[in-house]
This record gives sequence, structure tokens and C-alpha cells, in this order.
Amino acid sequence: MKILLAFDGSPSSDAAAMEVCRRPWPPGSEVRVITVLSPVEPNLLGGEGDQATAFDYIISRQETAAIERLDAVTAEFEQRAPELSVTSALLAGRPKDAILTEAERWGADLIVVGAHGYGMVRRLLLGSVSLAVALHAPCSVEIVRGA
Repeated sequence: MKILLAFDGSPSSDAAAMEVCRRPWPPGSEVRVITVLSPVEPNLLGGEGDQATAFDYIISRQETAAIERLDAVTAEFEQRAPELSVTSALLAGRPKDAILTEAERWGADLIVVGAHGYGMVRRLLLGSVSLAVALHAPCSVEIVRGA
């Protein structure tokens, strides 16, 4: 079984990761943990020079933090579920689109995502990644709520 876990370091994605770890999976199951970095428009900082340097620094810090999160969750899998084959990937793009594209490309049997539990207004303004994935996924989807 191929399980795609979308992980962003939030409490709900931590709960999703722990749900995948605790469950008995068929022998030979694989987990692919992905984190998606949303695109940032460099023109938001305006101008050149110091702003460009600040932008590069922000992007670098964002990538470093994402890689650290991926490494930590992968290590957690090695400890809690050593029978699973785990790989990770840092992707770029809109999270909804990147998760769906990776699930199709990798041939996932199941996508596991955390639900942030936003209210209706925030969900309307921000959109719901878990809802979009559930509606458009090429496979089964499990949405896990954090504590």
C-alpha cells in the first residue's frame, strides 16, 4: 500500500502522522511524507538590493525549516513504525495542487492529511486544503483532526 502523508508541522498534521504510525499496514507498505512550500511573490517586498537579500533569506529559512520538519517526522516513523518504508519530499506550489499532483504521480492508494478545523469564514477566505484533496483525489483520502 502506498500512503501519501501531507505534513506541514501543524498539530493536525502531527496527529495525521501519528495515525499513520500507529496503524497496522500490509507488509511492504510505503509512506511518502511531503511538505509543500507555497510560492511567495518577490515583488511583495518591492524594489531591489536589500529587499532582494531579505527575500532570499526568508525563502532560505522557510526551506530550512521545512526540511527540518521532514527529517523529524521521518525519524519519528523510523522509531515508531520501522516496518514502513518511508521517503520524504519537499515540493513547491499551491498545497492543494501539489498534494493531488504528487498522489497521482506516485500512484498513492491513500492520502492522509490533517484538518486545521477552521471555521466557515476562514475556510471561505483561505480555502480548505483537506476539502479540496478529498473532492479531487485520485484515491482514498483520510482527514485527521488534531487534538
